[in-house]
Amino acid sequence: MIPYKHEPFTDFTQDENKKAYEEALKTVEGYLGQDYPLIIGGERIMTEDKLVSTNPANKEEVIGRVSKASRDLAEKAMNVADETFKTWSKVKPEFRADVLFKAAAIIRRRKHEFSALLTKEAGKPWNEADADTAEAIDFLEYYGRQMLKLKDGMPVESRPGEFNRFDYIPLGVGVVISPWNFALAIMAGTTVAALVTGNTVLLKPASTTTVIAYKFMEVLEEAGMPAGVVNYIPGSGAEVGDYLVDHPRTRFVSFTGSREVGTRIYERAAKVNEGQIWLKRVIAEMGGKDTIVVDNDADLELAAQSIVKSAFGFSGQKCSACSRAVIHEEVYDQVVARVDELTKGLTYGDPSKQSNFTGPVIDQASFDKIMSYIEIGKEEGRLIAGGEGDSSKGFFVAPTVFADVDPNARIMQEEIFGPVVALAKAKNFDEAIEIANNTDYGLTGAVITNNREHIEQARQDFHVGNLYFNRGCTGAIVGYQPFGGFNMSGTDSKAGGPDYLQLHMQGKTTSETF
Repeated sequence: MIPYKHEPFTDFTQDENKKAYEEALKTVEGYLGQDYPLIIGGERIMTEDKLVSTNPANKEEVIGRVSKASRDLAEKAMNVADETFKTWSKVKPEFRADVLFKAAAIIRRRKHEFSALLTKEAGKPWNEADADTAEAIDFLEYYGRQMLKLKDGMPVESRPGEFNRFDYIPLGVGVVISPWNFALAIMAGTTVAALVTGNTVLLKPASTTTVIAYKFMEVLEEAGMPAGVVNYIPGSGAEVGDYLVDHPRTRFVSFTGSREVGTRIYERAAKVNEGQIWLKRVIAEMGGKDTIVVDNDADLELAAQSIVKSAFGFSGQKCSACSRAVIHEEVYDQVVARVDELTKGLTYGDPSKQSNFTGPVIDQASFDKIMSYIEIGKEEGRLIAGGEGDSSKGFFVAPTVFADVDPNARIMQEEIFGPVVALAKAKNFDEAIEIANNTDYGLTGAVITNNREHIEQARQDFHVGNLYFNRGCTGAIVGYQPFGGFNMSGTDSKAGGPDYLQLHMQGKTTSETF
């Protein structure tokens, strides 16, 4: 088997790549506005009630109208998945892995088309969309290989007259509730991790990015996935989400999204419902309030660039985004001045134009929430860049920086999930780490320093699941930086890492006496 190596990012300074992306945008524009069915047991089911997906950069542009699952259809999907599990769980792991490898090859061939659809449906600028698609390919390639490593279980001891084995077996039906911010990568990764380990899936993608999930379903079918293994059932959280989380036949829930929804799912899944004979497992990746710490002995240009790119890439709509920076007082003014300058130099607007560094936020609710936090920020800090928004055509918020913010201020504590960063001053490195840890979350963080002792101190004391030195705090690569956080950031599931697939399986010991 070819060793795993992550999918390279596209170099858009090359003319042929630029032209290919522009062509892909035209391809996607050619199928905008269609109606899409649910997929249950391979059967296409159109419903009258539709989720309308629109372009966040241009609200008038309809990406697609996707059929909406009702409770009855969710029940039908559950029965299909439950029945299919009996056969799929016994299919050889090699077969299941091959579905992933074939799917990776299909997406690789249509890479720019998938990225262009992310630009249109999720508002992702070219580089961000390209990275999202590359990550989806990485998940397929990596989890396929991981399954081949785990298929024979783990070695345990045997003794004379006795042969012992420790094997992994699948769990059952999993409910996958995926997010809009990595509408291809995380949706694909969470779905195929469940599928390759022998489980069946009810996929409920985020309501704002349903078309990309439908296109991924088509890829899985083309790759040879049998009907009923993954069932595509977009719908409302209140109607379908709760119903499936509570369902006695649900064996596990894999969720990526907000802290509020994640904690609610965790609580509901803990209840044993009538007819349920197991304790449900929950894999949850929730929010972040991620900090870049800048030491006095640091490359200050690197620090400013890292803060700006990590804060404003994809309009700060990443759970790993830098939403606060804590800067040593000796270099504070220099770093703040450079962050101000870099931020004011950013272009934002329609992400289908390559010249725009960042695009819209996802929808009206998100726009309103971010703008209300900007108003709070004006009371809590000194606005040095941005601060305005316009939702007349699309949902655009200017990259916004607040300086001189108290570490306990709301904009330093609460997840905004938008292009807003708060800057605070620290007396020394110890205080900087203390402020960085002063949050309910523990997802990512970064430290910019040339001091080796401080690097080792942060390695021990900075309490986050993904800590980066001398780079930004976003952009974990599958198989290189397994991703997941502490505290209210979730269950630290470490997606794209060596322990992730086991979360979808259970260990079985067999012991034979001769």
